[in-house]
Amino acid sequence: MNNWKEITQESDVQDIIEKSVSKPQIIYKHSATCGISAHAEDKLINGSHLLTENADFNYLDLLRFRSISNLIAQELNVTHRSPQIIVLKDKKVVHTTSHLAIEPGAIAKYL
Repeated sequence: MNNWKEITQESDVQDIIEKSVSKPQIIYKHSATCGISAHAEDKLINGSHLLTENADFNYLDLLRFRSISNLIAQELNVTHRSPQIIVLKDKKVVHTTSHLAIEPGAIAKYL
């Protein structure tokens, strides 16, 4: 999606955490070789209007940037999953979900 910001550096994680004070942040961790990730991505694309109106949407290709995925898990104290959605507000995780439970309408309730 055009308005999805790609996470490519460790410093991006700290920027996302800081930005969560002024606007909710969504992190989507995606595996390009996983069928469940492809299904989740399709749902997110189709429901992106529910998410990007009220939050910044950040995308991580975890096959290319596995070390950043590990950093996210460590910094935010969440178990690594793929695919995975993490919603941040005020520097705190307010929602996380993964696999087939990724639904834009359900995620939007936490924004």
